[in-house]
Amino acid sequence: MAALCLAAAVAGCSVFSDILPEAKKINYKSAGKLPPLEIPPDLTAPGSDERYHVPDISPTGVATFSSYDKERSKTAGITTGGASILPSMDEAGVRMERSGTQRWLVVNGEPEEIWPIVRDFWQELGFLIKIEMPEAGVMETDWAENRAKIPEDIIRNTLGKLLDSMYSTGERDKFRTRLERGENGTTEIYISHRGMDEVIEGANVRTVWQPRPSDPDLEAEMLSRLMMRFGVTEERARSAVASMGVQERARLNGEKSGILTVTEAFDRSWRRVGLALDRIGFTVEDRNRSQGVYFVRYVNPEAENGAGTGLLSKLAFWRDEDSDKPGQYRIQLSEAGTNTDVTVLNKDGVAEDSSDAKRILKLLYEQLK
Repeated sequence: MAALCLAAAVAGCSVFSDILPEAKKINYKSAGKLPPLEIPPDLTAPGSDERYHVPDISPTGVATFSSYDKERSKTAGITTGGASILPSMDEAGVRMERSGTQRWLVVNGEPEEIWPIVRDFWQELGFLIKIEMPEAGVMETDWAENRAKIPEDIIRNTLGKLLDSMYSTGERDKFRTRLERGENGTTEIYISHRGMDEVIEGANVRTVWQPRPSDPDLEAEMLSRLMMRFGVTEERARSAVASMGVQERARLNGEKSGILTVTEAFDRSWRRVGLALDRIGFTVEDRNRSQGVYFVRYVNPEAENGAGTGLLSKLAFWRDEDSDKPGQYRIQLSEAGTNTDVTVLNKDGVAEDSSDAKRILKLLYEQLK
């Protein structure tokens, strides 16, 4: 009888949850866990959130709302123990822009102000931050699983967390956020997605993680949610994604072999190429904007242990370790009138005409077109 009551209660909850499909669309759970925060014995615990502190305003014991409001106004705008306080802005201070299949946000405020808000945004979605490089404007999450993709059934609804660890989507996602200093005191925010699928290789011998294409729709969803984090209404954030048409912004030049032409000026092409490199899995080790060069390396996604390796794959001692060594390249951008040409160089700065170079240009084209 108790089991039937529990099942009925959970089923009832699922009816109400179906009313809010958007809330269930994304429910990430990172592979790792943050350690608990411990206070060293020689330090005192931080004070509680002062937003809800009632001050002793009148020593006579007579309290009025006007005196309380006056006291609170003195401390308005101070950062408290809660979430990061947003920079002062209205909805006009956040907008979404698009070029080809790429979207990004332009936010009023310096990168130093925006950085902690973006970090809180990812953590609130259930991600762990794996890489933080404020000086380079790069932040990257750990691999995480979108638990919202796991289908609901009566067993999972009834037993809940007892068997929840046995369910898996076989997919992992991670996101890289790049903050660029824009014009007139603005910050441009770029979000790139990378995904992995767990597949069985051979005759059920082992499971391996294989990369899957980046998902521009998922990137747009995250940008839309980030807009709402900055105070934009959900209606406006959703319409900003839906109202943008697609126009081709890049082409592989048939007359000039080994050159990808981006039909935009150098400044915008530089940022778009940086986002494209993030999308296709390149690690930008260094960059020289004045010379138009990205110094990059590419690591086989299977070599990354962050996505989780299948049990049999961990035991595969016969694999060739050399296949996982990163390749080093230079991505050269050059002005060509109103356009920008992109070429692939080897690590010594010599033009590459190999099949690998052509493959890299094709991958960049798919992201920039």
